[in-house]
Amino acid sequence: MAYLIQENLNEDIFRIEPVTSYPMDHAELEAVATQESRDNALPEISAEIENFEQYETVFIGFPNWYADMPRILYSLFETYDFSGKTIVPFVTAGGSGFSGTISTIQELEPDAEVITEGYSIMRNRMEEAESGVAEWLSRLGY
Repeated sequence: MAYLIQENLNEDIFRIEPVTSYPMDHAELEAVATQESRDNALPEISAEIENFEQYETVFIGFPNWYADMPRILYSLFETYDFSGKTIVPFVTAGGSGFSGTISTIQELEPDAEVITEGYSIMRNRMEEAESGVAEWLSRLGY
């Protein structure tokens, strides 16, 4: 979805990746995600966003992991100052959409404007992403 947003808006993209890569095996990934959540971990991000201060609007996408964002998103919000910026969330999920993650982002970034009309798509409906993302961006005025 991030690439679809980038394609529609012709903007920069940054992939939020941990220093220690997440496992590709689903069962192993679940175990890591569960442990990170239990530990309130803040996984280290592998690279820095250059000139972050230049961005007024930041689209942030993530998978819904057990009704929450992956813990690396907490690292992102801890690392960067989103004050005065607009945060536009989008999520992939197995069935629960955003859960409470938009509220969580608002709590973590009280001095940012968080768009509550984020885009959510279920993992078994990805074929609808291209048209869905374009319609969503249009609705938001982008």
